[in-house]
Amino acid sequence: MYRHLERRLAQAVLQCLQRRHPGVALPTAVIEQPPKVELGDFAIPIFPFAKPLRSAPLRIAEEIRAEIGPIEGIAELTVAGSGYLNVKIDRAWMAAALAADQKPRADIPSGKILVEHTSINPNKAAHIGHLRNAILGDTFVRLLRYAGREVDIQNYIDNTGVQVADVVVGFTHIEKKSRVEIESLAQQPRFDYYCWNLYARVSQWYAEAKENLQARRETLHAIEDASSETATIAELISTAVLRRHLETMDRLDIEYDFLPRESEILHLHFWDAAFTKLKESGVLTYETDGKNKGCWIMRRAGTSSSSTVSSESSVVEKDLDEVEKISEDDQKVIVRSNGTVGYVGKDIAYHMWKFGLLGRDFGYRKFYRYPNERDCWISALEGEKDHPHFGDVAEIYNVIDARQSEAQNTVIEALRGLGHKEAADHYTHFSYEMVALTPRCAAELGYTLSDEDKTRSYIEVSGRKGFGVKADDLLDRLIDSAKNEVDSRHPQLSDAERLSIATQIAVGALRFFMLKYTKQSVIAFDFKDALSFEGETGPYAQYAVVRATSIFNKAGLDPDTFRRDVRISPNTHFSWHNSSTPSIIAIPSSASRMRSENNFCWPRSLSSAEN
Repeated sequence: MYRHLERRLAQAVLQCLQRRHPGVALPTAVIEQPPKVELGDFAIPIFPFAKPLRSAPLRIAEEIRAEIGPIEGIAELTVAGSGYLNVKIDRAWMAAALAADQKPRADIPSGKILVEHTSINPNKAAHIGHLRNAILGDTFVRLLRYAGREVDIQNYIDNTGVQVADVVVGFTHIEKKSRVEIESLAQQPRFDYYCWNLYARVSQWYAEAKENLQARRETLHAIEDASSETATIAELISTAVLRRHLETMDRLDIEYDFLPRESEILHLHFWDAAFTKLKESGVLTYETDGKNKGCWIMRRAGTSSSSTVSSESSVVEKDLDEVEKISEDDQKVIVRSNGTVGYVGKDIAYHMWKFGLLGRDFGYRKFYRYPNERDCWISALEGEKDHPHFGDVAEIYNVIDARQSEAQNTVIEALRGLGHKEAADHYTHFSYEMVALTPRCAAELGYTLSDEDKTRSYIEVSGRKGFGVKADDLLDRLIDSAKNEVDSRHPQLSDAERLSIATQIAVGALRFFMLKYTKQSVIAFDFKDALSFEGETGPYAQYAVVRATSIFNKAGLDPDTFRRDVRISPNTHFSWHNSSTPSIIAIPSSASRMRSENNFCWPRSLSSAEN
């Protein structure tokens, strides 16, 4: 219903502007969420309309508010800032529609959606920033599937990049360990924690002498040769750490369908195929001078050519020798002068495969089995004969933090440059801001803070410095805290039962904590807030569900049957706390005996629901 109102609102705004400005090509209205709930349920930025309408956003917003007319389900539109419309839902209408189980007809688009999320470098333990990505992505997948869409979940594994190379350097150059010794370590519990500490040591080693960085360059190059001992060690380390990541995410009930790896993108010649197409189309050019001499570069996303090409023909043939020179500031290096391809280049090849545009495919083999007997597949040079079909999708959503926006836009522009406009238009960067630590949290973890650090609103996590909260540590601490509460309240239960309940509470608390902030907000993580059982928290929401379920049980009603069968009628009773924020309990006449104030004070006062 919420999404239905979004679509209805966007359509009404566009129709209002089209009536006032007939014949003008207008963009689609974007519906966002205000930073504070008191501002409204929706926010509409008007800035995209300013250029085509040749008018100030604030003036356009005032015109829309004055002329749009009534919209079913919408209570109020107000102009805010320098060009926003804040919108409040008619909560009485929404409550009645939900109680009546009104379901607007949904036109479910055809085609499969691919959601890529988590995508942790397999070189160290997962931390709280990775948890935000995984929880956002998993929640988005659940919503898409609830809406009837077919979804593939992929977790991209960069097992040939700088981060993995650095841990290989740590084992081979600092600790001087052999492959056999590394293999023995990799079989130990929480090997990812060992790598976490080693990764920080490698960063310090690089800082001690610039010549130490030569080890990284040599290792990166060696990893790309699948037959080398270095590549074997990198495979060993990254696979062991990846398995630990899957175990960590499994604790949060987060699963994946397929794990594509960069090593296969290289060794199955995905990049070679993409490289040829990129050169032939003129997307990539070879730089012959300047700081990027010897590199293959493309125009950086967001920059444009100083001249335009016009032609009566719909197709303009490009001669690579005549491509306009790209200034150094506008150059994005895709292939380094030493011949190694950067992250973005491999990502371009990967996304061509996602859309079925590459003409190549992975081998597939089973890698990890979840407790529900579901298999997670991984890319391979030679795979199993029978496997699910992955790739060749209609839409892509990449859950990647906002700091990667330029890289994501570069991939999109590469697709456009190759002539795949429709694919580029269906490529969405699902961005979010980082998770940092409050100074108090950092101090609790034992980190030394300067006086300046203590005054900051947050302190950034740094894997290279070993600075952050490991995901498993956080889960363990949340479970311990929840277990103490459950132990004190339900001593009659067995220890296994209390632990099971505590785990569910802890996972719910963490997921709620990561989801309650807008994607555009930096989360300043603090143990006290995450562990809280009061206020706007996961345990509070879980408690509300438990109490509601108890009410249904006392009434002798099945909640799912009740939800399907209840309809608005003269024999249906409602409990309203106030007209602006109604909390509605629809009660069929057969259950009217339970309409006491104490039983239906949710969520105004959960404590009285104990009666």
